[in-house]
Amino acid sequence: MSKRYNTLNEELRRQFGTKVMKLSLDGGFTCPNRDGTVGIRGCIFCGEEGSGEFAGRRTTSIKEQAEDQKKLLSKKWDADKYIVYFQNFTNTYGKIERLKSLYYEAMNIEGVVGIAIATRPDCLDEQVIDLLEELNEKTYLWIELGLQTIHERTSKFIRRGYTLSIYNEAIEKLKKRNIKVVTHIILGLPDENREEILDTVKFVANTNTWGVKLHSLYIQKDTDLYNCFIKDPFYIMSREEYISLVVDALELIPPSMVIHRVTGDGKRELLHEPIWSLDKLKVLSSIDKELKLRDSYQGKGI
Repeated sequence: MSKRYNTLNEELRRQFGTKVMKLSLDGGFTCPNRDGTVGIRGCIFCGEEGSGEFAGRRTTSIKEQAEDQKKLLSKKWDADKYIVYFQNFTNTYGKIERLKSLYYEAMNIEGVVGIAIATRPDCLDEQVIDLLEELNEKTYLWIELGLQTIHERTSKFIRRGYTLSIYNEAIEKLKKRNIKVVTHIILGLPDENREEILDTVKFVANTNTWGVKLHSLYIQKDTDLYNCFIKDPFYIMSREEYISLVVDALELIPPSMVIHRVTGDGKRELLHEPIWSLDKLKVLSSIDKELKLRDSYQGKGI
């Protein structure tokens, strides 16, 4: 392992014997937290593109989006194997026939070896779970769930729109079908201290979720969180504080869990804070450096 934590890049190399690229797609979905079923404004940090600022264009077909993404990524990476990632909004929220059509269209694109689907734990009914199980038998599949925090007051502030028990039920349903799950955690949500953030990490570690995404809270200009911050600014972690916290978190995560991300991606023209997150390579290298300085690694603190 080239890093002191179990990266997605290394996991996919183990599985497929080569570099595998992720193609971020927009399936044209909405969200129950936007269409009035749960809420109308979405999560407080979610922009108009539904946390998919780097995905393809929903006005084009899945295949066209994938081919466009391949061309874009080929300028940087030499790869011929891909994971298609349904990223924007809630990608299991729709009629089962449409879901099946989109997933199979993606799965049949040349070079695609797997599918990643971002969704909400309250959008996984039995029909959807059955379809995911079917896909899981045919391709390399994982489901991404945006938990962000285990703390009720914070979940209400960010307008997550579901309880922790719903997340727990979803994890169990997916695990029973041998479907891999990736859980998103945001480090630095308003009014959460270091101990509370690490309590979320410990909780997720104990669910034995297959993968974890860690990233800082970032404030995007087209969100309600931005308006809230401008009106009543709250504390934003420095890069040094964030790096220290990520290493603390990695120490609490079992070595078998796949670390999909340790820092976030915000569009430069939309990002308000933290500005330091724009230098992604510096954040990543600083995390590696801090791990070495501490002589630390994923799972050390367990």
